[in-house]
Amino acid sequence: MTTPAGPDGAEPARDRSPARAGRRRRLRTILTVVVAVCAAAVAGVAGFSLVRSAGSSQPTAHHAAAGSGTAGSAGSGSAAVQPSKGSTPAPQPALSAAQLAGQRVIYSYSGLTPPARLLRWIRAGKAGGVIFFGGNIASPSQLAGVVAELDRANASPHNPLRHYPLLLMTDQEGGLVRRLPGAPELSEKQIGEAPRPASAAKNAGRGAGRNLAGIGLNVNLAPVLDVYRTPGDFDDQFGRSYSTSARKVSSLGAGFIKAQQATGVAAAAKHFPGLGAAGAAQNTDEQPVTLHVPLSVLHGTDEYPYKAAIGAGVKLVMVSWAVYPALDPGRPAGLSAKVVGGDLRQRLGFTGVTITDALEAGALQAYGTTRHRATLAAGAGMDLILCAAQQAAQGNQARIALSGDYQQGKLNQAAFRAAVQRVLALRSSLRG
Repeated sequence: MTTPAGPDGAEPARDRSPARAGRRRRLRTILTVVVAVCAAAVAGVAGFSLVRSAGSSQPTAHHAAAGSGTAGSAGSGSAAVQPSKGSTPAPQPALSAAQLAGQRVIYSYSGLTPPARLLRWIRAGKAGGVIFFGGNIASPSQLAGVVAELDRANASPHNPLRHYPLLLMTDQEGGLVRRLPGAPELSEKQIGEAPRPASAAKNAGRGAGRNLAGIGLNVNLAPVLDVYRTPGDFDDQFGRSYSTSARKVSSLGAGFIKAQQATGVAAAAKHFPGLGAAGAAQNTDEQPVTLHVPLSVLHGTDEYPYKAAIGAGVKLVMVSWAVYPALDPGRPAGLSAKVVGGDLRQRLGFTGVTITDALEAGALQAYGTTRHRATLAAGAGMDLILCAAQQAAQGNQARIALSGDYQQGKLNQAAFRAAVQRVLALRSSLRG
C-alpha cells in the first residue's frame, strides 16, 4: 500500500526501532478489538430498542399480497415504526396498537368547531388527519383558527408523533367542487377547453396549493384523472374531467400535480382506476356501481393518466368504490387487493399513500358497518381510511376495528406497519 504523503508532500516519519514498533502494533491490535466489541454492543442495544415490541423486524416491500389479510405473527400490541429501506434513518417512537391504527384514519366532524374528543384523540397520537367540508368553513380566517387549534393539539407532549404534522385536507378541485373561495376557479373541463390548457392546468394547481397552504392545509384531494366518455355523464355533468382524451387528461393532470406540490401541498389523484365510464346516475356516493369496461380499455384509457401522475411524483392516490369485473368481479376497487396491490402497486409502480373514497358511501351498503368496511379496506392495501360522514365517532370506530384486528393478527402486521410508515413519510414530507 502506498504510504500517504505528509504535509507539503514529505514522507511521514517512521519508527526505526523494531521492538518499539512491535509494541505499538500490539497496542493497535488491542485497541481495534476493544472498539469493535463496543460498537457491536451499541448496535445490539439499538437494534433491540427498535424492535422490542414489533411483531417482525422490517415492513414488507410493496407486492401484490402486501395489503392482504393474511395473518402475521401476533405482537404485543405496540411496535416501533421503522424507516423504509433506502430512507434516512431517524429515531421513531414505539407506538401502541391504537396509535398505529390512528395513523391510518382521517377524521371528520360537523359544524365550525372540532369536538373535544377529536382534540383528545389527536393529543394522544390516535389520528392521522382531518378532512374539512363546507359546513366546517365560515371563512378562511375561521378555518385558519381551527387549523391552529388542531396543530396545538397535535403538538401535545403526550403525542409521540407530535413532530409529524397532521394531514389536513379538503376537496379543492376547481369549478363547482371547491370548499374554499378562490383558486382554482376554473373547472377541469374549462381548463381542458382553454386556449392554453397546459398553462391553465399549472396555474390551477399553483393557485390551489397557495390557497390551501395560506390557511394551513397540506393535502388537496385533487386532481380528478377520470377520462369522461360522453357529454353529461357522471364526471362531465359537473365539469370534473379534463377531456375524453386519455393523453390530454394525462398531461394536464401531471401539470396540475407538479404545480400544486411545488407549493408544499400534496396532491391526491382520483378515482383509480377511473370513473370516466360512469353514467350520469352512477354515483358511488349513493349506490353500488359496476363498470363493465374491458381490461384493454381500463389499462389503455382509464389508468393511462396515472402513469404520468406517478412520474410527476403524486403523493396520494384515491381508489374508487366502483366494481370493475375485468379487474376483480367480486369487490369494489378500494376493497380489492387485486386492484390496489396488483394494478396500482405492481403494474404501475406506485409507492406513495393510498386513500379510500368516503367510507360511508352508498356503494358499500353490502359491506356492513364502519368497522367491517375499515378492516376490509386496510386488508386490501389501503393506507388511509377516509371517514367523511362528518361524525368524529365514525373515525373512532374505524380506529378501534383496525387496532383490534392488528393485535389479533387478522391483518398482516408487517403490511400494517408498512402502511403506517408510508403515512408518516408523507406527514414528514409536509413539514413547514
